[in-house]
Amino acid sequence: MTQLSGAADSNAIVSPDDLVARAHALVPNLRQRQEETETDVRIPQASIKEMLDAGLYRMQQPKHYGGLEYGLDTFVRVASEIAAGCGSTGWVFSTGAQHQWQIGMFASAAQDEVWLETPRALSASSYAPTGVAIPEADGFRLTGQWSFCSGVDICQWMILGVRIAKAADAKPDGFGFVLVPAADYEIVPNWDVLGLRGTGSNDIKIDQLFLPAHRMLTREEALSGNPPGAAINGGDLYKIPFFAAISICLCAAILGMAQGALDNYLEETGGRMTRGAAVSAPKPIAEFQTTQLHVAEAAASIDAAKALVLRDCKTIMAVIADGRALTEAERARNKGDLGFAVRLCVRAADLLFDSVGGMGLHSHNRMQRSWRDIHAGAKHISMNWDAVGSLYGRVLLGLPPGPAQF
Repeated sequence: MTQLSGAADSNAIVSPDDLVARAHALVPNLRQRQEETETDVRIPQASIKEMLDAGLYRMQQPKHYGGLEYGLDTFVRVASEIAAGCGSTGWVFSTGAQHQWQIGMFASAAQDEVWLETPRALSASSYAPTGVAIPEADGFRLTGQWSFCSGVDICQWMILGVRIAKAADAKPDGFGFVLVPAADYEIVPNWDVLGLRGTGSNDIKIDQLFLPAHRMLTREEALSGNPPGAAINGGDLYKIPFFAAISICLCAAILGMAQGALDNYLEETGGRMTRGAAVSAPKPIAEFQTTQLHVAEAAASIDAAKALVLRDCKTIMAVIADGRALTEAERARNKGDLGFAVRLCVRAADLLFDSVGGMGLHSHNRMQRSWRDIHAGAKHISMNWDAVGSLYGRVLLGLPPGPAQF
């Protein structure tokens, strides 16, 4: 388990544009480490250090702990840059960077535990409530096993979804999220998948761990717009209901993967020639109309996806700044837009991969890696168009939204 400690990052203000520029500057190094990241099934320490040193994890960290508290639109711009360099690194960065926002909702005692002595501490998560927290004295007794813990090998904390119940087999009395330090869980190394291999999204398990009450954030508190952490973090960021924003970190990563795929395609295709099998003499690949059409549609799809997501992020921030709650229609639209943006990115990846030729079959080829990573990310239930699209459609048609959390 990597331990990251040391002095806090400088409290100097870094503008959103500067953060984006810093992220963009890391892209060449992240691309060079793509194969290493997949082979090792984890993010290289060098990449984590570069992102920490650039202050990127400060984006949504509370100012009280040296953070910047920037809005969701800045978050998307920065996270997508990192993912353009490496899909797995972008996924782990994007989720971990947005966890800083969620930790800012917990009680101040929990935030102190995470950041007071280790201000560069990072967290991973698994939100499905596959563990149970049984109330005991002034805390809870926690047991369970959680899957898809992206980045767990490089983080010092986990945020876990739990059922709150009187007994392990009892009907839940509620649901919540708990903070658990690395020393208190066991990593189960079982991540062997097609795409996003480098995320190291292994399982973890916990058996009968006592958890102090301040490390629990109930679902109601997370959705309230006035969570316990608001007592010290009064910014608009921490008034955003949890389910209104958490999926943005997944979409932001996929936006970046698609942009990275397009960048790599243009770089690799610009000088490619046919080998004479399909035409009488070698000819530049770029001169084929099919290549031109695939590139144009892919680029337009990625641009449209970015514009859609950034518009919704700015709208959320404006609504919270105005002091009102997001309407059901706004929340459903935003959720649907995230899924549709990912749908556009998948389409872009398919268009590019379909026309990359036999060279794209090599395991070291970046295009095939981007294609695998984008398809893997799109499998997440929060990005699944069948799920979020039907939610959006139901609300547009005047039907109840159903059981989905949004």
